Amino acid sequence: MKDMHGPRVEIAVQDVAGARTALEAGADRIEVCAGLGAYGGLTPSWAVIAGCSRVGLPLGAQVLIRPRAGAFVYENEDERRVQVEDVRSAVKAGAGGVVVGALNADGRVDLALCRDLVTAARSAGDQEGRRVEVTFHRAFDMVVDRSRALDQLIDLGFDRVLTSGGAPSVPEGMDSIGDLVSQAAGRIQIMAGGGVRIDAIGEVLDLGVAAVHLSAKRLVPAPAGPGGGGEDASVEVTDAGTVAAAVRAVRAYRSRRTAC
Repeated sequence: MKDMHGPRVEIAVQDVAGARTALEAGADRIEVCAGLGAYGGLTPSWAVIAGCSRVGLPLGAQVLIRPRAGAFVYENEDERRVQVEDVRSAVKAGAGGVVVGALNADGRVDLALCRDLVTAARSAGDQEGRRVEVTFHRAFDMVVDRSRALDQLIDLGFDRVLTSGGAPSVPEGMDSIGDLVSQAAGRIQIMAGGGVRIDAIGEVLDLGVAAVHLSAKRLVPAPAGPGGGGEDASVEVTDAGTVAAAVRAVRAYRSRRTAC
C-alpha cells in the first residue's frame, strides 16, 4: 500500500476545467465533487465524472459519493441504495476510485454500508477490467474512536483515509495524524486534508502521510442576468497558482528526502 514514489498532491475539483487546471499545474490526482463550498462536496454528475476521468491525471480521478449535505449517518434505505448505485455509475463513467464514508448514530463506522460500498467498487472495477480504489473521507474525523475505526477500514479493504486528525484543520491535528500514520504502518494510506497551508506542507509530509489534499479554489465573478443569481453572483474555480505552489512544495520535499 505504501507509495514508493513519495507523497502525492490531490486536488478537489468541481468541473472538467478544474481537472485540466490541476493536470497542467502538476497535480497527481483529483477528487471530483459538486457543491464543494456550499455543502462540503456532493456526488457530481455522470458527465462531469466522465469528462474529468478523460483529462488524464497521472493517478486518475477519485469521485466523491455523498447524496446530500449534513451528517454522515444514512439510516434511510433509499440513501444507502443510491450510494451503492452511484459507486457503480462512477466506475462505469471512468473513475479510478470512489470516496465514501458513513457512520452510525453512535459515532462509529457504519460497517454494513461501507462494506457494501467497497464491494460495489471492486465488482464494478472487475467488470471494467481494472482495480478501483476506495477512500474513506473526512467522516473519519467525526468518529468517536479513530484508532479502532482505522483498523476497521483496513479490514474492510479501504485503500486510503482522508483526515485532519479529528481537528478542524490539519495544522491543529498534526499529532493525531502522526499517530494514525504509525498505526497504519503501510497497510492503508493516510492523506492529510482540511485547511492545509502551502507553507506548512513540508511539516505535514514529515508525518509520513501518503498525500496532501487541497481544494485550491477561488471565487470569480459570474455574469448575472435572468436567473443569474443577482449582482453579486460568483462561482468557484480551481486556482492554478495554488495547485502549482502545492506541487512545488511537495516536489521540494521529495528532493530533500532524496538528497538525504
